[in-house]
Amino acid sequence: MTSANNLAPAPAVATSGDRAPRKKSRNSAAMIGGRKGIVWRSAIAVVVAVIMAFPLYWMVVVAFSPRGEVFEPTLRFWPSAWTTENFQRVFELYPVATWFGNSVVIGLFVTFFTVIVNLLAGYAFARLRFRGRNVLFLLTLATMMIPIQAIMVAQFRLVSGLGIYGSYWGVILPGAAAAFGIFLARQFFIGIPDEIVEAAKIDGAGQIRIFLQVVLPLSKPLIAVLILLTLMGSWNDFAWPLIALSDNQLFTLPIGLLYLQNQTAPNYNATMALALISVIPVVVLFLSFQRYFVQGFARSGIR
Repeated sequence: MTSANNLAPAPAVATSGDRAPRKKSRNSAAMIGGRKGIVWRSAIAVVVAVIMAFPLYWMVVVAFSPRGEVFEPTLRFWPSAWTTENFQRVFELYPVATWFGNSVVIGLFVTFFTVIVNLLAGYAFARLRFRGRNVLFLLTLATMMIPIQAIMVAQFRLVSGLGIYGSYWGVILPGAAAAFGIFLARQFFIGIPDEIVEAAKIDGAGQIRIFLQVVLPLSKPLIAVLILLTLMGSWNDFAWPLIALSDNQLFTLPIGLLYLQNQTAPNYNATMALALISVIPVVVLFLSFQRYFVQGFARSGIR
């Protein structure tokens, strides 16, 4: 007589053919989920880009619109007629070319001195060994927490004592170093392999030669970031040039924009035209150096 256990069906054994559809379905689900995530991230990025670009777009619309159209009750997202009258009026009534030249001169000199100081100080903090190095570096970083308004009085007295108040140098010299630039340069130089520096030392190179011939050629992304940040900061600087410059012919574009806004009969179209003149060089500069900008921050270990 046959037992009940012998009559029970044998358990099914999973074969490789049964597992393949399951793995394929999981991979397909993962691919679909990944595609949905990319679509959502792309959509969010587009929305954020549109929101951030809208002020610039509105500036262009108002700058090229006929005078007085901005006061109409109907909201226009496109000029009724494109005109350059606002730009012509700004150049006729105000020394815009002089203000633009002042911004260029001050920006270039500030960038030149600041980048040199930041590179030298960053290399010293990263590669040289001297007493009090870490303490001095922490004190340098601590200055980033001090607002510019807290040191303006002392800075004004220093500039006046040096006899450079009311000149280009009164704006250039106080901005000839930046704590964030020193920090960024130090982080970048720390990331350079020690083997490269040690090989140069074995060949008999000194610190100056190592810095000029070994480190600097590897620091192009860092230099691009420092140039971009410093030039943009100097170009848009308003508070200190407003205090340090007293002559109308030495004003920069941000101060000229304030001067235009303080007129008795405000012209918003002309104001937007001057603001657009001030913004375009910065936008072009950023778009031109964007690749180096990202590389410099990535290689410095800053996210």
